[in-house]
Amino acid sequence: MNPRPKIGLLLILTLVFATSVTAAFRLDKPVRDHIVASHGPSWNKSIDKKIHASIRTWGDWPPIMGFALLGVLIAKWRGNSRWSRILLTAMIASTLAGALANTSRLTTGRTRPRESPKYEQGFYGPWKDGQLLIGKAAFNSFPSGHTATAFGFAAVIVFASPAWGVVAVAGACAVAWSSIVIGAHHPSDVVVSIFLSFGVGWFVWCVARQRFMKPTDSQGIR
Repeated sequence: MNPRPKIGLLLILTLVFATSVTAAFRLDKPVRDHIVASHGPSWNKSIDKKIHASIRTWGDWPPIMGFALLGVLIAKWRGNSRWSRILLTAMIASTLAGALANTSRLTTGRTRPRESPKYEQGFYGPWKDGQLLIGKAAFNSFPSGHTATAFGFAAVIVFASPAWGVVAVAGACAVAWSSIVIGAHHPSDVVVSIFLSFGVGWFVWCVARQRFMKPTDSQGIR
């Protein structure tokens, strides 16, 4: 097998990743400034904030696992073993992506956007001014755990069934955008998590396809 196409694809993906992450970091402050300016004095009590907070809540790991498990049970009840396997694989990818993101952000020590001006924005690592930052929510911004969990699940759906993948990605995007709007994460936190999640999702999907899937499991909706 000629390795050149794979090397070319890897170079393209690396370029896309580097460009996207660089752009996201450059947009962190302008995006946050625009969002803060648009909130207004009554933002904390607004319906808009409640909606975004609800989207993040329902896009977290426990609800995703709950809805996915319900989907697995319905698929089994209807005799659709294909979607049972796909959903179970998506649950694994979501869990792994979320765990990787949450473990990483414990050590990066990045300030959440909404913590300004109380804390200066930056990456402080696990220590700041002699204090351990691990477990302190104000310094757990990078990368986004909610985004990783949502996109880890969506990635497998994309690989298994692109049409349904559009729906899954739309839901994951809503979670990511809500995280930015409420000041829980910077755009760069979200972008890095998306790439991380698709990497994890692709790996989990490939392993599952080789060991557990049938040839028809990646041939679109049936």
